[in-house]
Order: sequence, then structure tokens, then C-alpha cells
Amino acid sequence: MEIQPLDRIFAALADPARRGMIEQLSRGQATVKELAAPAGMRLPSALKHLRVLEEGGLVASRKVGRTRTYVMRRDTLGLLDEWLERRKAAYDAAFARLAEAMRRMPEDLQ
Repeated sequence: MEIQPLDRIFAALADPARRGMIEQLSRGQATVKELAAPAGMRLPSALKHLRVLEEGGLVASRKVGRTRTYVMRRDTLGLLDEWLERRKAAYDAAFARLAEAMRRMPEDLQ
């Protein structure tokens, strides 16, 4: 079974260390060393986390010489935002139906 893009995104964001990396990258590009430092993480561990984020489509990397730099992929965040907006619209519609049903209910039953 193929993993869907949203599943990859949520799986990548499930780890607090990866969410911290995303938070840091939301302020601009960073090297592996810069992303590893706040969590006190060794470079091999940071690279494993970054690989998950890259496979989830949340970050992209480029290597210049010996330095690998990561940036956020905003298009993937747009996909996540669209999914969340659809859920919000569904909840809003359900609450609107509930409010309408309550408005129509006789006062002695409320």
C-alpha cells in the first residue's frame, strides 16, 4: 500500500525534534549543524530526521561543497492547510446544522 502525501506529512511532523527543525526553518534556511544544535543532536541523528522531513515533502536540501543546507517547501504546507480548511468547513457546517435544529426546537424541550 502506497503512503499518501498527507500521511507522510503527519508522520514527519509526529516527532518533536522534527517539528523543532520545521520551526527553525520557518525563519529561514539552515545547515544540518544549525538544525542539530538546538536539540543537542549529533549530525547523523539530525540527518535521519531531515531525511524523514524531506521524504514527507516538508523540506528540500542542496549541497554546496561539504555544506548541506535545508529550506522549507511551502507548497507542502499549502496542501496541509487545504486539508485543515476542509475539516474546519465540515465542523462549521455541522455546528450550523446543530444551531438551526436547536433554534427550531420548542422552548419547553430545550
